Amino acid sequence: MKILFFLLLTFSVTAQSYDGLYRTKTKSLDSTIETLYSVISGDKGVRRDWKLFKYLFAPNAQLIPIRTSSMGQKTLIHLTPEGYVTNSGSYLEKNGFFEKEIHRVTEEYGALTHVFSTYESYRTSKDVTPFARGINSIQLMNDGSRWWIINISWQSENEEFPLPEKYLPKN
Repeated sequence: MKILFFLLLTFSVTAQSYDGLYRTKTKSLDSTIETLYSVISGDKGVRRDWKLFKYLFAPNAQLIPIRTSSMGQKTLIHLTPEGYVTNSGSYLEKNGFFEKEIHRVTEEYGALTHVFSTYESYRTSKDVTPFARGINSIQLMNDGSRWWIINISWQSENEEFPLPEKYLPKN
């Protein structure tokens, strides 16, 4: 019984310490989106804070990239935040990856917010030309004390779908 109590207490203290450590990262819509981009970004060999990444997401949240098969068919991949880390985490850390928001369109209704976040992807922090661009469609909820990412779906720009002007920065 003492061991069970100790384990529960340790889990509770750990969860609270992460909450205290990370709470400022989800206080505003801007800080939540900025944290999302910064936590996946880093030079080759730089470890990411995957605990912070997972902290951004609501329970049962999904990351859903839209892909085009070799036959030209659009497909979806459904990942949990943990699944994203498992599938992409070591690649990002091994090869280097930076994603930067260049434009945002936000729609809000009650506690629900939808963000179309146009991004550019780079291999290093010194690159000046992105190797990819696209749009992250991010759904978020504000529960009154913090922001939660509910889902993210994204599609990379390609010849069939160039980025529309309305989702690009104005000069």
